[in-house]
Amino acid sequence: MNHPQNLLIIRTDRIGDVVLSLPLAELVKKKYPGCRITFLVREYTSSLVADHPFIDEVLILSERDNKIPIRGNTRIIRQKNFDACIVVYPTFVISLIMFLSGIKTRIGSGYRWYSFLFNKKVFEHRKYAEKHELEYNVNLLKQIGIDEKVDPGNINFHIKVDNEEVNIVKNILSEIGIRNNDKIVVIHPGSGGSSVDLPINKMKELTRSVSEIENVKVIITGNENEIPLSKNFVLNENIINLTGKLNLKQLTALISISDLFISNSTGPLHIAAALGKYVIAFYPKILSCSIERWGPYTTKCTVYTPVIDCTNCNREQCAKLDCMNSIDIGRVFVQTKTVLENF
Repeated sequence: MNHPQNLLIIRTDRIGDVVLSLPLAELVKKKYPGCRITFLVREYTSSLVADHPFIDEVLILSERDNKIPIRGNTRIIRQKNFDACIVVYPTFVISLIMFLSGIKTRIGSGYRWYSFLFNKKVFEHRKYAEKHELEYNVNLLKQIGIDEKVDPGNINFHIKVDNEEVNIVKNILSEIGIRNNDKIVVIHPGSGGSSVDLPINKMKELTRSVSEIENVKVIITGNENEIPLSKNFVLNENIINLTGKLNLKQLTALISISDLFISNSTGPLHIAAALGKYVIAFYPKILSCSIERWGPYTTKCTVYTPVIDCTNCNREQCAKLDCMNSIDIGRVFVQTKTVLENF
């Protein structure tokens, strides 16, 4: 095909998924500087693509009562006259909208029952985790003549941190007694069910130990649904719970001024990695949510996985063997102190 002049990139799922798709824009502009690039995302992830230097326009997926209106979205996209689209993570409804919108070149997975809606098919089974999610995303660009080899040392995410939101967050921190010389550790204990988490008692043990380091303040974050979970981690006056109190822009701002980010596998972890923050993370060995596919795409990280030697791991087996409980929190704490002493 001729190289695209007006390209739509679609990533309408969750925070981490969007972050790991952002580098596509720069890679396309590098090969085709004159190509206009639009990202289609959901409203709640839109701040991640706002003001991106290689994205020309952001479209928000129209949703009503948790459903995606086919006719309305098709009309909006058709008006934009895209000549190519990349459906990074397809669903039937999204794929159908792209087909009905009359986009000439439609790139997507060749392994779905509705893959006939694409005319440029990519045959890679992501479930085997032979590559990282970001690398799978980059491989989609081969369909438009872009063959890039990426690694954590040569990739950029270009997430824009809003200065006004930084000032708002700094004021919040000042009001709750955090001083300029305090080191800030963000601990995000939830994962929204996307992975298997470190047991709560182990995360509490780590949280308490970190909060007892001199001049360290721990900030617990999460969304409104995670408020009941986060209450478990307020163990002393050095731990501040901001769960449900920050929007995504403010959470991004908080991460940008923090010294360390600790969490299970979750979207904000990828924001932290993308912003160049050191991250400490906990991952199961289940292929579909493993470090090999979903780990932080950065060299500034330490990731802990179960020490139990098991094969063909799945959620049921992980729960039965209590795999995540085999992670040594003493070792994690030593690494945490080392990071805080050196960053």
